[in-house]
Amino acid sequence: MIADAFRRWKHARRIRAAEAEIAAREVIGAPHGLPSELVISLTSFPPRFGSLHLVLRSLVSQSLRADRVILWLAEGDAAQLPQSARVPGVEIRSCPDWRSYKKIIPLLLESPGAHIVTADDDVYYPADWLARLVARVDSGVVCHRAHRVTLQDGKVRSYDDWRRNIEAPERSPLIFPTGVGGVLYAPGVFHPEVTDVALFQRLAPSADDVWLYWMHRLAGSRPEKIGGRFRITEWPGTQEQNLRGGNLAGDGNDRAVRAMIGRYGFPG
Repeated sequence: MIADAFRRWKHARRIRAAEAEIAAREVIGAPHGLPSELVISLTSFPPRFGSLHLVLRSLVSQSLRADRVILWLAEGDAAQLPQSARVPGVEIRSCPDWRSYKKIIPLLLESPGAHIVTADDDVYYPADWLARLVARVDSGVVCHRAHRVTLQDGKVRSYDDWRRNIEAPERSPLIFPTGVGGVLYAPGVFHPEVTDVALFQRLAPSADDVWLYWMHRLAGSRPEKIGGRFRITEWPGTQEQNLRGGNLAGDGNDRAVRAMIGRYGFPG
């Protein structure tokens, strides 16, 4: 009980520090200098709307300026969006309810030539989060947080046996980016089937990280994880409903991996 209380106290202290850091930022960032548009893209849903303004403010006040920040919502959800989440500089767009895939599939369909950086709607992003990704853009797929796929006798081991949240920079076909830390995708890094809605809904309906890993690996990517171990600071009230819990505590990721191997083999 004491340990739980201490963890709650530490988390509350991190939340206060994150809020203060975001409030103190300069809003205008430096130009990115990339040859095509740089877009930060994320999605959300009503149970997360209460703290969404904190995420959005952290994204529009980066030290490096994106051309656009787009919040994709399922058709009808925008009517429930509170005024606090209507942050200047954020475009609010509607799309079909493709769950977590909403953060990237509509933008890939609309702007395939853009540099896309995905973000999650429930965590704190520091001011240099975007600049650090863009600094390594030549790798094509760049992330702050990643696992390393592990193999046994040439076969993919269970997701629980992968090396989780690796602590050092690495670039390798076995680097598996996790969306919670944010991922940069340069133009042209994906297999043509990446936007095939029927396929990803059948093979990996709740495991977009798995689908996206296969799609860029099939196109020859060597993903790069930058920095040290990524610390996730989750905003209060955001974890009552999430996909990570089902994929980690259940076998959602393993089922998706098996389905992807069944169709494509392992692209390692």
